[in-house]
Formats: sequence, C-alpha cells, structure tokens
Amino acid sequence: MIDILFEDGEALVIDKPAGLPIETPRRGGASLEDHLDALKLGFQRQPVPVHRLDTDTSGCLLLARNPKALKRFNAAFENRLVAKRYLGIVAGEIAETEGTIDLALSKISSAEKGWRMIAAKKGKPSVTHWRKLAVMDGLTLVEFRPETGRTHQIRIHAQAGLGAALLGDPVYGRKDPRVSRTMLHASTLTVPREGKPPIEATSSLPEDFTRLGFSDE
Repeated sequence: MIDILFEDGEALVIDKPAGLPIETPRRGGASLEDHLDALKLGFQRQPVPVHRLDTDTSGCLLLARNPKALKRFNAAFENRLVAKRYLGIVAGEIAETEGTIDLALSKISSAEKGWRMIAAKKGKPSVTHWRKLAVMDGLTLVEFRPETGRTHQIRIHAQAGLGAALLGDPVYGRKDPRVSRTMLHASTLTVPREGKPPIEATSSLPEDFTRLGFSDE
C-alpha cells in the first residue's frame, strides 16, 4: 500500500517508495503503474504522474486526477512555480554551508556505459540551491532546492558542483555497502493554484536515512 500525503478532487501526492519505478521497466517487474487502479479512490480515471522521480528516489510525487488538472500542473512545473525540497546524503564532508550550483547539463551515451548526464556549457540551463544540514562519519546530509527539473539534475550537481556524489549512486559515484540505493529523498512539494489553496505535502525521512544517524530537524 502506498501512503497518500495529500488528496483533493484534482490531485494526489503519494509517498513513493525507493526502488519503485514510475513506468514498467523494459525487462518487466513492479512499477507505480501496478498501483494506479487502487489510487483511483472512487474516481473513474486513474491518476497520472505529473513529474518524474528516479526509481531510487523516495518521497513526494504529484498525480493529477483529471486532464485539466494535469495541464495546469504541467504548466506550473514548466514555469518554475513549483517548490521542491530534496534531502540527499553525499559521500564526503562538504566544507561550505550553502550555495547555488549553476551548471548546464547535457545528455551523452556510449555503448560501454550507456547514457548519462554531464555538465556542459552548451547544455540546458540547470540551477540548484543547496544547504548543508549535518555531517556524520564522513557523510553530509544536504538540502537541495532545484529551480529547474533536468534529468538527474541533483545527482550530477552533487558530483560536479559539490565535488561529492550522492551516497550509493552507481552512475555519478559508486555503490556503497552501507546502502542499497542512491540516497535521495523528495522531502516536500508545494504547488500553487489560482483561486485554491496550494498543494502542500511533506514526506518523512526514510528509515535508510535515519539508520545512518541523520534526522530532518
């Protein structure tokens, strides 16, 4: 059962578990699509994910419950009106306390490594604000507030902008025996709406974060 963090007539925000892809993988297996019937909650239509979270990323995911809402929410994301807060554990101690990473990103692919994002001057503009929250055992808990929503933005900004990849990231860092995934969590989501209260949702810090001694306080 997937926890619901916000619900009204046009939106759901769910607490996506780490390891659950939004779309069914090519090789098959479980995905969010398997849960959409249960998430109708009495409505005729299945809700539709408005944005993406990587398979490993846990936390707040917005679903639209009708086509008109989906169109409005898409516009809010495109116009950078949506406030997103992520928490990530990076593999290293960050000296600075806060800052802004402004690194354009571009997609590359090769037969050996597959596809990945890189920092490139001719890439798409990408901006992430960050703040150091805690340091423990050579790891740093960082708050990320992305202005843009590029693929793998926080992951590559951590590696290229902070100089320390997210813990467990197999693409931009390396796997780590202490964790079973890339340590990134979508903590809060706020979506403004004209004539209505904003959509606001918060997801608690997952157990694999707290097991490493971190808390969201």
